[in-house]
Amino acid sequence: MPVSDQPQMMPLRVTRNDKIADGIHLLEFRDAAGKGLPQFSAGAHITIRVPNGALRKYSLCNDPAERDRYAIAVKREVNGRGGSTNLIDGVKAGDELMVGAPINDFELPQRAQDFLFIAGGIGVTPFMAMIREVQRQGKRFRLFYCTRSPETTAFLDELSAPEFKDHVTIHYDGGDPSHSLDLRPILAERKNREHLYCCGPRPLMEAVRNMTDHWSSAAVHFEAFSDAETHKPTDKPFKVKLARSGDVIDVPTTKTILEVLRDHGLEVPSSCETGTCGTCRTKLLAGEADHRDLVLAEHERADSIMICVSRARTDEITIDR
Repeated sequence: MPVSDQPQMMPLRVTRNDKIADGIHLLEFRDAAGKGLPQFSAGAHITIRVPNGALRKYSLCNDPAERDRYAIAVKREVNGRGGSTNLIDGVKAGDELMVGAPINDFELPQRAQDFLFIAGGIGVTPFMAMIREVQRQGKRFRLFYCTRSPETTAFLDELSAPEFKDHVTIHYDGGDPSHSLDLRPILAERKNREHLYCCGPRPLMEAVRNMTDHWSSAAVHFEAFSDAETHKPTDKPFKVKLARSGDVIDVPTTKTILEVLRDHGLEVPSSCETGTCGTCRTKLLAGEADHRDLVLAEHERADSIMICVSRARTDEITIDR
């Protein structure tokens, strides 16, 4: 999400910063004056200005019916950009942080009655809000939660409760990819017009994307908690021709198509900017794209491109702009 599109920030008080699993902390935010907070729906995230000044997005994991607090789960990313360690180590109960109003790029469709949730590691956080919302509405869900070990599993006690016995499967792989959960029988068919939601490490989401090409694209939803691979060492500059104006714009290795279009004064809709929400989907009219999103099905890739993350394989591509 570009800084210019950030929601208005409000000061909130940290009321909890507790370890809930190895390397994972639960942080809770409330209004210092006890006022109600802006309402959120299951799947929403908030933007937090961490103590080092950086802006970071975190999924809300508490019940959307609660109006007095926001709760997030934060995994310590030792090799990350410093946001998680800054929050876990630099924030204590009583501190005040600037927090943006909730935004939802991962919303549940109101008419759907059945849901399949697939989580990897800390990617379980949005599903904690979703299962509460789904239960309250009398709808059905299945949750498959892939994690390394019981010690590193967030919300283990809660998800192991008897009420979830027939709905939640927690799979431990011990950190060995050969012991990963076999997703093929789970995704072999779409049951009861289920909507599939997946959040976790990029390899997990790519595997799910590859196994759901036979699903309706409108029924498969992803959310990334890590940056997309927008830049690779092997990337090369290319040109983008805008079909409506005829302009040809250079895209260097250091920028995305979306960023370059904005640099040239074009207003382009976007939201997640990780290739998962589909907001920036653009018609591809000529050339071959280097697809890096998790939205497009294989049959859609010949004539569409997600300009927030994807690039070009050919020297020039033409898009409908």
